Amino acid sequence: MNDEELMRAAARLAREIRPERDLWAGIEEAINEPVASRWRPMLAQAAAVLLLIGATSTITYMAVKDTSPRAVVTTPDMIFERASFGNRYTLGPGFQDARNGLVAELNIEFDRLSPEAEEDIRTNLTMIHTAINNMNDELEKDPGNTLLQEQLLRMYHEELALLRRVSGLSRNVMMRNDI
Repeated sequence: MNDEELMRAAARLAREIRPERDLWAGIEEAINEPVASRWRPMLAQAAAVLLLIGATSTITYMAVKDTSPRAVVTTPDMIFERASFGNRYTLGPGFQDARNGLVAELNIEFDRLSPEAEEDIRTNLTMIHTAINNMNDELEKDPGNTLLQEQLLRMYHEELALLRRVSGLSRNVMMRNDI
């Protein structure tokens, strides 16, 4: 269709269309009808929130509830020495090697230190060894006491720390060249 034909078809259309029925009653009713409740959208949102919480709780419960036995694979880096203690166990060879090396250095340091410093160090080591022996005795009576095992490990670490500090005393003094 070209423009002329389109204009002729438009001219044949009726200029006025009357409604088949009176629409004013419906329009007046819509205008005067009360506003919809504001509670309905809030209730729908609350229901959606409850549904979401329920669904996530159910999924979480199902994920955590899994009671199937799991295989534990032990790799070499997961193996560690049990450090307990009493007469049933010994500390690992790494600890023993470190301790023996530090004790050898300690004997060399004693020759370089003053008698007062040597006495202080020996007193501290005696206190640590007494505590270790007492804890080992108690662990023989109660081998499952984890608090006592932790304290014993702490004492072994204290012993190593003291030996390291002493072995570094004269070495650090002799290495200083800023004097």
